[in-house]
Order: sequence, then C-alpha cells, then structure tokens
Amino acid sequence: MKKHIKIFSLIIILIIADQLTKLWALADLRGSEGIPVISGVFELQYLENRGAAFGILQDKQILFLLITVAVAVLLTYISIRIPEERKYTPLRICYVLLMAGAFGNLIDRVARGYVVDFFYFKLIDFPIFNVADIYVTVTMVLLIGLILFYYKEEDFEFLSRKGKHGRND
Repeated sequence: MKKHIKIFSLIIILIIADQLTKLWALADLRGSEGIPVISGVFELQYLENRGAAFGILQDKQILFLLITVAVAVLLTYISIRIPEERKYTPLRICYVLLMAGAFGNLIDRVARGYVVDFFYFKLIDFPIFNVADIYVTVTMVLLIGLILFYYKEEDFEFLSRKGKHGRND
C-alpha cells in the first residue's frame, strides 16, 4: 500500500508541474510572438492544440478521453502485477511518467477543450509540445531501450500469470 501511495504522489507531483507550466504559458505566452531562448533554434511559443500528437485528429476530445481512460485502466492493471523486485523499478518509473503525461494533457482537454503547447524547436520546425508530452516521449524511449537491452522475454512472464503481482496465488 505504501508503494502505491508513493507512485500516486509522484504522478500528482508531475501533473502539477505540467499544469503550472501550462498556466505560465497561458498567462505569459498567449497573445505574444513567443520568447526566443536560443535565437533561431529554440523558443517558447503558445499554441492551442485541439488534436493529438503533431495536431492529428483535431477536435476529437471525446475520443481522447475514452482512449486515455482505457489506457490508464490497462496500465494500472499491469502496474499492479509488476513484481516487487528492484529490477522492475524502471517499469514503475515508466508507469508514473506515462500516467502523468496522459492525465496532464487530459486535464487540458477537459478543462479547456485543447492542450496548451509551448516548446518549439524552430531550427528543425518540430511540432510545438509541452511538459506532459515530454513525459510520454521519455517513457516511450525508455521502454524501447528497456525492452531491447535490459529485460529478457521471461522478465515479462508476470503479465501472463494469474494472481496479484504476477504470482500463481
């Protein structure tokens, strides 16, 4: 139970960090030309994203809500089954980051009808993104690295076993 409270607390802290940065963007960037951080390379630029990654699926807020809730339920089910062993700590970190990112953007969608984005790599014209997007992206890169180089196939047997925490209870 203590572990679950710690994980939930970390998710909440990361969501708060994301939301505070978005409140700052709303207050200081909206209506401005943006703020160059590194001229011609990186700037802070306000954008209201009504779609998903890279602006796809514009104005499909109900779809995003349903997908986020379904993924959150599935990931929570999986996270509960992760064995208590130390080698699974990276998976728990991935869970925390992914949940914080998903719910950080979900809060925007529900409260505003759009996601506040503001980081812009002008040099490569990369789509504008936010802190929650960073959580999700870092999670995906970390998961790919873990699956390719750290975990073995048998490390994921807990997913197919019956019982809590992947044990045959």
